[in-house]
Amino acid sequence: MTTTMAAVHLAKLFFRCVNQQGGSEADEGADEGESSSSPRIQDALANFREQWQRELKISPKKEVPSHSKSGKTSSIETHELSTEDKAKDLFLKGIEYERNGELYDAIRFYKRAVSLVPDIEFRLYESMKPKNKEKIKKNEDIQIVEYPGESYGNDEVDVREDGALVVKLSRIINKNQCLCFPCFEQSMTHVSALPLEIILYILRWVVSSELDIRSLEMFSRVCRGFFISARDPEIWRLACVRVWGVNCGQYEPRYRSWRDMYLKRPRLQYNGCYISKTTYIRQGENSFQDEFYRPWHLVEYFRYVRFFPEGRVLMLTSTDDAQNCVNALKYRTPRNLAVLIGHYRLHDNCITLVMKKQESKSNINHNYKKKKREIIHDSGEQTFHLELEIQSLHKRKNWQLLWIRYNIFTQYKNGQQATTCLNVFNRYPSLKFSRVKSYTQESDRPLQ
Repeated sequence: MTTTMAAVHLAKLFFRCVNQQGGSEADEGADEGESSSSPRIQDALANFREQWQRELKISPKKEVPSHSKSGKTSSIETHELSTEDKAKDLFLKGIEYERNGELYDAIRFYKRAVSLVPDIEFRLYESMKPKNKEKIKKNEDIQIVEYPGESYGNDEVDVREDGALVVKLSRIINKNQCLCFPCFEQSMTHVSALPLEIILYILRWVVSSELDIRSLEMFSRVCRGFFISARDPEIWRLACVRVWGVNCGQYEPRYRSWRDMYLKRPRLQYNGCYISKTTYIRQGENSFQDEFYRPWHLVEYFRYVRFFPEGRVLMLTSTDDAQNCVNALKYRTPRNLAVLIGHYRLHDNCITLVMKKQESKSNINHNYKKKKREIIHDSGEQTFHLELEIQSLHKRKNWQLLWIRYNIFTQYKNGQQATTCLNVFNRYPSLKFSRVKSYTQESDRPLQ
């Protein structure tokens, strides 16, 4: 019996009792007119209330099925969810077949999944996002952590021994079967979706043909996956071949790896200039008024030397502002005619440089026209031969160059030659390296 029916039944009983009490009272006499409020009626009303409350507590509550629009939409949504689940299962089976190399079966499952839900791939990707986020929070092996290294400062690379660390992180990455995971939910494709081959090719652009190893080391500080990618042996092998050329050889047995060879073997720095400051006092000429008066002049100039990985070298000696001089050495073919251009060779920790002055085409044409009219002073063609030694400075490897020899060979047009040997021990101070950020801002071509 439902609640409504119980209420109606009790109401009928109540009115029946009232009518019976009214009829009996009418037969007794008119002098008993005030008996409507007798205790019998009050007792009957109290019994009716108690019975009604008892029926309400005992009767079960049944929900009336509603045939509204909301019921129809819920059934439709349930059907759509079941279809989407089937499509997801089919798509995941296709992924398993593809990983196992069974491409025909994988395509068959993919087609069935797309026929059920056309955009099932995107829905599956969106549904996997929160799962990855929870996995990052629960599993410590997948968390993205910063590599605990020392601050770089002006140093180029971190020279610490990290063989055991590389092995440990490689095992973690192989276990997770992914290079890295996004720490936050992404609306666009994350870098972790790229294959390892693409990331290694991007790193070759980071290093570039200018051997920007410092940027590669900064890249390795992002996370564990990038740390392992930056330790790829092929990248460091190409860097070593780029530095030493035919004299590179093999890293064994003297070094443990190509990276170890690059760090410990004497080499040059390519992301800046070697700079030296020369100061000396020069005696002036006699005054025409007083022959005993001879002024002294303090001469101060800077020498800038920049090396390129392919063996090209530029040198500039000037008293101008350092910013202008550094910009003059940015490109391999400088516009400033005061810059000497040449080549160098690296032998162990010694460098041999051969440089010449630049000649403009306008001067050549001008001298050719006046060749028959006037006698041209034969100053000769000068060739500068330098020999420097690579040394460390304050725990910074390959940070300064010491002078060993400086000779100037002059070739005259009449066939005569002259050699000038300069004293480098007292006159020329050592060149110290200084990094120039503008040299590595752009990348023209990858490391090859």
